[in-house]
Amino acid sequence: MKFDVLIIGSGPGGYVAAIRAAQLGFKTAVVEKESLGGICLNWGCIPTKSLLKSAQVLDYFKHAEEYGITLSGEAKPDFKAVIKRSRGVADGMSKGVQFLLKKNKVEVLSGFGKLLKKKQVEVSAEDGKKTNVEAEHIILATGARSRELPNLKLDGKKVIGYRKAMSLPQLPGSMVVVGSGAIGSEFAHFYNSMGTKVTLVEFLPNVVPLED
Repeated sequence: MKFDVLIIGSGPGGYVAAIRAAQLGFKTAVVEKESLGGICLNWGCIPTKSLLKSAQVLDYFKHAEEYGITLSGEAKPDFKAVIKRSRGVADGMSKGVQFLLKKNKVEVLSGFGKLLKKKQVEVSAEDGKKTNVEAEHIILATGARSRELPNLKLDGKKVIGYRKAMSLPQLPGSMVVVGSGAIGSEFAHFYNSMGTKVTLVEFLPNVVPLED
């Protein structure tokens, strides 16, 4: 296969670049190993804001009288429904990206992209099949990945990462969040709102230390 432009990664940088390249008349393809839209759309900005919105709505109900509204019962979160809504929002937006790429005639190659010699990329599909693709222009839009602590390995049970924290099957009774940056603080706030006893651990003197 040969393209004018090949983008590795379909996050905000990748899919927008692909659409624009196609609109300018270039034969364009995107390589993506997971869901279209990248981490931000599927496991970051978008679904976390859905979780935080649920927490906000719950807070509104709990303080309804402050807004001049009387409720007949106590507002309680349905944790599974909250998680399901968050995943549904992400899935829906990923399908939106798929629609936009198809509309603009951008070909999607599912798999892991690896740079070979000049102008060539190897795409390894989930089933192990490998395809060599040639492109005049190659754009790397692979994003980033979370860092693991050397003495605190993720086991998916006791020690979990952000993905697992966004898709737990049931609400934990207690949780320790290591790191009070934007992501850690958001998770701490969300789970505290849902009823989990949360301890936020931060090495630096203040929470959200990198913010103004």
